[in-house]
Order: sequence, then C-alpha cells, then structure tokens
Amino acid sequence: MIDLAATGIPGLDDVVRGGLPRNRLYLVQGDPGAGKTTLGLQFLLEGARQGESGLYITLSESREEVEAVAQSHGWSLGDIRLFELTAAQQRNTLKDDNTLFDPSEVELQEVMATLLGEVEKAGATRVVFDSLSELRLLAQDPLRYRRQILLLKQFFGGRRSTVLLLDDRTSMGGDDKQLQSLAHGVISLEHMAPEFGKERRRLRITKIRGVNPRGGYHEFVIATGGIRVFPRLVAAEHHVNFQREILPSGVAALDALLGGGIDRGTSTLLMGPAGTGKSSLAARYAFAAAERGETVALFTFDERIDTLLIRCASLGMPLEKHLASGRILVKQIDPAEMGPGEFAFSVRDAVEKNQARVIVIDSLNGYLNAMPESRLLVVQMHELLSFLNQLGVTTFLLLAQQGIIGQIRSPVDLTYLADTVLLLRYFEAAGQVRKALSVVKKRSGAHETTIREFRLGGGAGVDLGPPLAQFTGILTGVPTFSGKTGDLV
Repeated sequence: MIDLAATGIPGLDDVVRGGLPRNRLYLVQGDPGAGKTTLGLQFLLEGARQGESGLYITLSESREEVEAVAQSHGWSLGDIRLFELTAAQQRNTLKDDNTLFDPSEVELQEVMATLLGEVEKAGATRVVFDSLSELRLLAQDPLRYRRQILLLKQFFGGRRSTVLLLDDRTSMGGDDKQLQSLAHGVISLEHMAPEFGKERRRLRITKIRGVNPRGGYHEFVIATGGIRVFPRLVAAEHHVNFQREILPSGVAALDALLGGGIDRGTSTLLMGPAGTGKSSLAARYAFAAAERGETVALFTFDERIDTLLIRCASLGMPLEKHLASGRILVKQIDPAEMGPGEFAFSVRDAVEKNQARVIVIDSLNGYLNAMPESRLLVVQMHELLSFLNQLGVTTFLLLAQQGIIGQIRSPVDLTYLADTVLLLRYFEAAGQVRKALSVVKKRSGAHETTIREFRLGGGAGVDLGPPLAQFTGILTGVPTFSGKTGDLV
C-alpha cells in the first residue's frame, strides 16, 4: 500500500489517484504565470492542515512577493517556514577570493550548502524549491546543473520528505528531459491565451512512478482560494443501474409523436433554425420533470436567465417555484470565460452532487464557441453523453442551424451521437409563417413518421396539430403546405 500525500488541490488528487507518493522528488514545470507557486503553496498548506511541517525555499522571489500571493488567496503562511535566498545572501557565501576554481562553481557549491543546511535545520516533511532556473543559471553548465539536481535527489533519499521542484522552463530550450528522468514524477502546467476571452490553463501528469495517473490534459483555473482542477471525464469509470422508463412531456400529441415519450438515460437533439421553439420545447420537458419531483439542470449559453423565466412563465410554465425549491437549477455559461473541461465538470457536478436527472444544454452553438475545433467537440460530447446515459440521466441538446429558409446547415454534425433527433422547420400557409416538428430518429423504439405543425402556447406551453398530409419540401429546406387551412392548428 503506497502512502500518499494529499495535494490539497481540488481535482488534482483525483487525477493522481489519491495523492502523490510520499518521500519522493517531483518536478513541476510550467511557463511563468502557469500557477507553479500557487500549487506549491497549496501543497504545503495541505500538509500544515494535516499536522506536517513545511518549508518553502524561494530563490527567485522575495518573501514579500510570496506572501502577497498567499494573501491574494486569503491564506496565512504562519505554519510554513519560508526561507529566502536573496542575491545578497548568495554573494555573502563567497567569503574569500579564490584563484583555483571558477567563481561560479564555488558560488554554486556554497549556495547548495546553504540550502541543504536550511533543509536539515527545518526537518520538514514537505519541501518546495522555487525555482530551479536560479540553480541552472548558477551552474552555467548542463552537466554541473544535472549533478546538483542528482545531489538534491540523493540528499532527500535518506529523509522522510516529499519535495516539489518548480521549474519555469525559461532555459535549456523548454522541457529538460534529463531533469525529468531524475524526478520520480513530473507535473506539466500550460498557460494559453486564446484570441478572445479568458486565458486557459491545463495540466498533464507526464509520469509518476508507482502510480497510474489519469492520462491526458486536465483544465484548471486559478481563482481566489487557489487552484481548482477539472479532471478529464472518462465515461467508462461511471456506471449505475437505473430503471428504464418513459418520460412524458405532459403534451399528449407530443408524446404520441415520440411513441410515448423520451426514454430515460438517452440523449435528444433538438435541431432547427433560430426561433423555431427549441428552447421552449426543451423547457416543456424540464418543467414536466420538475413537476414529477425530479431535479433538472439547465445550462444556457445564449439566453439570459431572466429572459428564460419570463418566456416560460408566458407559456404557462412557471419555473420560479421550482427554482426556489431547488428542483430546477439554471446556470448561465459564458463560453469566453469557461473552457469545455470546466463546463463538462459543471454538468458532472450537477448530476453527482445535486442528483439532476434531466440535463438541458442550450445550446451546442455556445458550447462550440468554447471549443472552436469541431473534431474535439464531437469527441468530448461523445464522452459527456456516454457518462450521462450510463447514469440514467436524460439529456436534451439544442443546436441552432444556420439559415431561416432555403438551404439550412448545421455548424457541426452530432446527429449520430444522439439517441433521438427532433427536427423543427418553418413553413408558410395561408399567408402566415408557421412551424413544423418531426422525429427523424429514435434508437430506443418506434415513433411516428408524420410531420406535425408545432405551435407555442396553449395550456401546456406547446401544442401540436394533426399530421400534415400535404406538407412537402421539408428535405429541400423550403417546406410548403398545400392543404386546407382548417387542417392547421
């Protein structure tokens, strides 16, 4: 049984399967601003909470700068020993002029002796060195630098200390493979700046000896309180047994069109041009689920929450009472401020912590803006839907197609991922623009193949007319109605 040291960083312990193996030496690499200092401080503070002693050795920043970082997160470093090796202290280590050895070599040896002496004096079980770039500059030679890191590793080999070495990758052309080979584990942090919106950060566990960490990249954010990691979702790790049943909408004609209703544990894609009623149709299912006593989570990218509530109330679906009771959870998502990994974690959080049984994502267009590469969007959406389906969660995905009439296109093809696909279209009849609804796919059972007129309003908020027998042209994108006006709603 490996003795693990919890990092104190939400999500990171899940990535490394419980924590970092104790009494090892780890390398934390990342560009300036990636979050290395914050990670190191959180690691030491978690040790202090567990009664362990911690030592933070800063070679590149002053004590005031480190304390300022802690204060920005509301932390107190009173239980952590902070040692500052300033430039003045480094110069003072050279007591005499030396003519036999290169001054830089003598200085490096004296600095290492000072650092190791401080470690012995502190006797800490958790140690952070910030940062290795200063030692690299002192060494001036890759071989000499590697020798000093090997000395550090051997020094800590006989002590009960878990050590983090922070490296800003400003020298040696980026990642130092030799340095990575010496460490027991490597955590790589990345800091990316998109063309628009908030910066994105992610980490990857390059290696941890003796542990099989969760692979791939994991998004993280730095906010007040420290780093928060959003582990990459792996659907195969989540599965529960649930009762297979049909979820009605409360609208008899709509349920008949779908062969009784939507099956639990499936995903439904609502497609159509803007304004055809996709959001209202999804809200009908959300309201019906809340009325049955289930918890529903709505993630809205495009519509303000106030607008959503007003629209639903005007259609006879008052969501406020369910918001007050906690049956309906509504979260406004800004794709410029939230990455796809954080969004997927928010959905997972709603399911696992709030026990949401119905999820509405309105819309995938906003989600696509959070991840411009459509290929990666499809892969991540597949994983998210698999996760939700295996937990018995019913998901509604909304996708606004480009165009109003004529040729209509989808920004991304997700129809093969969904279990059920509902298609909404505009058509004209008797001098009016009307809407039509049809079911083009349902994996879990039979459904009507008819096309019905779809209208917002009525006692349930949405209403359907009888099948439009003389409705033609839907596949061309210019549907027309040539029947009698009396056949319409």
